[in-house]
Amino acid sequence: MNFKKISSILAISFLSIAGLAAQAQLKLPESHANQHSSLIANQKPSTNPFKIENNNILLDDLKEREAKFDEEIFGNFWNSERVNPYGTAVTIPEHHDIDVSEYTTPCPGHITSNYGYRSRFRRMHYGIDLKLQVGDTVRAAFSGKIRLTKYERRGYGYYVVIRHNNGMETVYGHLSRFLVKPDQYVKAGEPIALGGNTGRSTGAHLHFETRYLGIPINPAAIIDFENQVPHKDVFAFDKRTYGKSQNYAPAKKKSTRKATAKRRTTRKSTKAKTTAKK
Repeated sequence: MNFKKISSILAISFLSIAGLAAQAQLKLPESHANQHSSLIANQKPSTNPFKIENNNILLDDLKEREAKFDEEIFGNFWNSERVNPYGTAVTIPEHHDIDVSEYTTPCPGHITSNYGYRSRFRRMHYGIDLKLQVGDTVRAAFSGKIRLTKYERRGYGYYVVIRHNNGMETVYGHLSRFLVKPDQYVKAGEPIALGGNTGRSTGAHLHFETRYLGIPINPAAIIDFENQVPHKDVFAFDKRTYGKSQNYAPAKKKSTRKATAKRRTTRKSTKAKTTAKK
């Protein structure tokens, strides 16, 4: 018989024997198998008191933090009936970072009147006006809690004030109908009112203000209304510059006609002065 054939037969036989031996080793005694089945059948959920105690501690800590946060943001000067509830009772920080990343546009209309002094009316305009139609939906700019829903005949008309989780307050004026109530929590983008033309208003629009500790901030310093997004995720409030109108948009090119006319005027003025000297 060929030696190679003999070697192959022996190898196959050896592997078969090894496989049978392994199966014999893996097979558990019948009594052991019964015990194993009994253990599985009698298993009970873990009732480790240490884990439950730890969970309770974590839950209590979370509730305590939430209560502290609510007290800090929504507890102080909450029941005031004024748009600025703080007055001079708080210390304004020199600098404070405000998270404005979740901003949602209150209404999609374009700006019809900017923040700043109005010489025509001889008074400050503490917000911006956004175009809308009577009955259009007005939405919360940020998540927060409704502090006021009021009517002011010679001012805001029907208006809503929301205090937000980021510490700011926003004001929505000249509304026609409220869709929320005081102390109600709303998320950014949720409907809060319908647009209108109430109070001191010459046409349907939304008067929109952004305030921090009662201080009015130019909304255009925080928000790019053309693209309906915040300029940055964090607005850096500065006590020295908050009242200044800040424009983050690219500078507009001056009209060629205006520039040419200005050059001609300058030349004529220079020529007249030269002639006069002679």
